[in-house]
Amino acid sequence: MSPAPACYPGRAAIDAYGNGGFRFAGMSHRGSILCLPSGIYAWAPTRPEDICLASLEPAVRERQALALVLIGTGRRGLMPAADLRQAFTALGLALESMDTGAACRTYNVLLAEARPIAAALIAVE
Repeated sequence: MSPAPACYPGRAAIDAYGNGGFRFAGMSHRGSILCLPSGIYAWAPTRPEDICLASLEPAVRERQALALVLIGTGRRGLMPAADLRQAFTALGLALESMDTGAACRTYNVLLAEARPIAAALIAVE
């Protein structure tokens, strides 16, 4: 699954989340997002069960620029499936999962520190 055209071409902190979307770089986006070094993209998953290696393929393609992928799983923090964790380990990428709010905050801190980070964030109401 490839991402939709970039909502924002580059990196930006997440200014707000909730009401089914996100605000960043003075823009709003309704739905889930994938924050990569190349840009912030619309992301199809709406539930933690939708997260799989195929949905994270854009992050895998940019793995040379990443050390960590954060997953925001909605209102509750849930562990990704074992096969997904194993695939990321085999690729040499760390994968951390938490609720979307915590993932946004963690992403912002690591982004401000210029860390090689990506975030896959499920929108919450």
